[in-house]
Amino acid sequence: MSSALRILSRSLKNAVHSPRYHSVPRRTLMTIKSTSYTAHATASGKGRDGQVKSDDDDGLQVRLATPKSLGGKGDGQNPEQLFAMGYAACFLTALQLAAGKMGKFDQARSAKVHTEVHIGDAKDVKGYGLAVDIKVEGVEDQDLIDAGHQLCPYSRALQHGAVVNVSKL
Repeated sequence: MSSALRILSRSLKNAVHSPRYHSVPRRTLMTIKSTSYTAHATASGKGRDGQVKSDDDDGLQVRLATPKSLGGKGDGQNPEQLFAMGYAACFLTALQLAAGKMGKFDQARSAKVHTEVHIGDAKDVKGYGLAVDIKVEGVEDQDLIDAGHQLCPYSRALQHGAVVNVSKL
């Protein structure tokens, strides 16, 4: 059983046996106490067929294109690719930090993190939804992988929810 399934199973078991919770486990919302870094990005043009850029540090500009599987030309990058890349890099960093804290850095030195970000019709709510698969190559220690998952900000945001503020400029 995967660690995510174990956590969900444990949450459901606790919820079922707790007198306070009779249907669904409570979901927490993660907030930030203090900001260490803020990334900036601006999308323009035709959304998935436009462009996105970041002027932070070295900057990055990417031409976007809707994937062929979603009816586009597929001749550029898409938001799911960018999310998958960011998640992979963040998870690898968290894995290596966890390895250092656990005295197992050598086990994560050559690790690779593969992510798949899936987009499709959401099952229980209207509209699209995302799902993520993460596979860690080069690390056999599941406790270490689980520790990296618990430390990774992307994983934490997806597990606990994150505050999203939307306003006009």
